[in-house]
Amino acid sequence: MTTRLRLRRITSALLAATALAAPSAFAWSHLGHWLVGDLAATQLTPAARKDIAELLQGEPDPTLAGVASWPDEMRGTDPDRFKTTSRWHYVDLDPDNCDYVPPRDCAGDNCVIAQIDAQRKILADTTQPLEARRDALKFLVHFIGDVHQPFHAGSRIGPDGHDDAGGNKYQISLRTSITPEAYARKSYVNGVMGTNLHAVWDYYELESAVLAPEKYADKLQRDGIPALTPATLGTPLQWAQESCHDVNVHQLYPLTADGKEQHKLGGAYLDAQRPLAEERVRLAAARLAEVLNETLK
Repeated sequence: MTTRLRLRRITSALLAATALAAPSAFAWSHLGHWLVGDLAATQLTPAARKDIAELLQGEPDPTLAGVASWPDEMRGTDPDRFKTTSRWHYVDLDPDNCDYVPPRDCAGDNCVIAQIDAQRKILADTTQPLEARRDALKFLVHFIGDVHQPFHAGSRIGPDGHDDAGGNKYQISLRTSITPEAYARKSYVNGVMGTNLHAVWDYYELESAVLAPEKYADKLQRDGIPALTPATLGTPLQWAQESCHDVNVHQLYPLTADGKEQHKLGGAYLDAQRPLAEERVRLAAARLAEVLNETLK
């Protein structure tokens, strides 16, 4: 095994081990997942809508949007299960070319690519207990959202030669008026948030639109949900590779005018990159709906 691959595996292990202490490390914010679920619900077939209603009976909010953050909420409600499933939220693709080598990147099926396929199989199997199929549905809603967040599949090798764990190790001073999530408020001083690039994408990109969830969903619906068919759906691997390539194509790692690393950001970065974040949310919603329509015929 090369030194580079050893470093990447060590980074992944450390990231999984610190999941409980770093709430922003594994998902779009609640808003992002809510939007994916809400938009997908508008694209469902009657058969899928009926099955989903039956599966989600008894949930506090029995909608795709209402259950979309459940795999993250287990961090507080069922920490042992969250620890077991924490690596299912992302995949650490090779940051140089976004290729995928399962033994290296998804050992034991512990990555978002494998788990989308695994949870879809459980959902499709009507011999499975209702509880197992319900959980599979909730995992699918969440993971299809996750894989469309660029830093859940994309990374880079930093100047020190280390993989930066999907932007989690790229420190950012973000000037923002957006109130941080509760766990992070201690790092918000005089309008500046001490955070990292992954968290900027998880939370601040969408929150900085300053729209109520329903109004944001209306905006994204007007912008257009892509029309997909089984032939144009693609695969979880392709979705992850899109996210990985977006990191480089759209220069998500910010640079100064003279090409140096930029670690101080503000509204200009968020405004410039928000269209990509919204595009990924709309595409995640379209793919989620198509997966559910095909699975729940």
